Amino acid sequence: MDGDTAVDITAYASLSDIPAEEWDACACPETADGGPPADPFTTHRFLSALEDSGSVGPGTGWQPRYLLARAGGQVIAAAPLYAKGHSQGEYIFDHNWAHAYERAGGRYYPKLQMAVPFTPATGRRFLTRPGWEDVGRAALVQGAVQVAEDNGLSSLHITFCTGEEAEAGARIGLLRRTTQQFHWENAGYQSFDDFLGSLSSRKRKTIRKERAQAQGFGGQIVSLTGDDLRPEHWDAFWHFYQDTGARKWGSPYLTRDFFDIVQDTLRDDVLLVLALRDGQAVAGALNFIGRDVLFGRYWGCTEHHPCLHFELCYYQAIDAAIARGLNRVEAGAQGEHKLARGYLPVQTHSLHWLADPGFSEAVENYLQAERAAVEEDIEILTAYGPFRKAQVEEQE
Repeated sequence: MDGDTAVDITAYASLSDIPAEEWDACACPETADGGPPADPFTTHRFLSALEDSGSVGPGTGWQPRYLLARAGGQVIAAAPLYAKGHSQGEYIFDHNWAHAYERAGGRYYPKLQMAVPFTPATGRRFLTRPGWEDVGRAALVQGAVQVAEDNGLSSLHITFCTGEEAEAGARIGLLRRTTQQFHWENAGYQSFDDFLGSLSSRKRKTIRKERAQAQGFGGQIVSLTGDDLRPEHWDAFWHFYQDTGARKWGSPYLTRDFFDIVQDTLRDDVLLVLALRDGQAVAGALNFIGRDVLFGRYWGCTEHHPCLHFELCYYQAIDAAIARGLNRVEAGAQGEHKLARGYLPVQTHSLHWLADPGFSEAVENYLQAERAAVEEDIEILTAYGPFRKAQVEEQE
């Protein structure tokens, strides 16, 4: 498209002011063929569920400032942008940056976050119509930085962007950060046993033992999506989520209303795996379904059974990905325990803009050292993975 085309940027405080078709034309243009979105988390319906449920907005520390870029009267790009009053629910940790900045006399919060709240899943953050990638991306960066400067904010953080976006952002002067997660890659497996055949004998036996132990918990495991989901399933999962949230974060990020909205508008986007004993759900894992990826998000339980967490979160996800022909399972943030279960370390990416030049330079120096450390860590961890040596070399 014409790089000289005039582009207007507008910030919105509510997604209800943006028509779903305009947002999704940028967020998920691939759905025009009737298939699922590549990334369900940037769709209008998912972000609206966060806002309409009160999971983001007043009192949460996530204040929406959605960006739209228009050219010739047409929306060409969009971005999920939030003013943040803290660094919770991001999973790309900048607490040390905040402490250093404030010890030096600065005010780190509020800041701007271009991200999907509470969702450490890689996806496009610069949402553009096909053909408008370069113009739209440049406009969104300019618009977000302008919002930060106009409001005297310390920084802009673009988290869990794609590798291609990270490279493009670095070329225009944003600071690039590399972190890691553990993902399972589908090497054309036709069954779970096919996947097990790619592992070393010892790891294969361990996983079979774990699955047998988990599946012998005294009930049944079911996977539900679409119209198979019922409100009572969300009643059960809410209890699981509350327990996990209280233990990990102090209080859950999502409200109860969020799960009711999921039932109404997002049930085709989710795969809910439940462990039932005597007809009652005692544990569950919530996944979101992308076009090529299954995204593991939340887990919880009211009864503890050996290896049930591994079964519901990791092995059932692999089963589902193989059955659906998906290329990858992203099992969320952190967790080196995933390595032994076939989830290998991969790079994740973020971009950062810091208003203070001196602070920006210091952070850039830190990021250079951090990138080297992450690369080394990934290399070491991969060598300790469960795959046979020839299999690891082939995946690399």
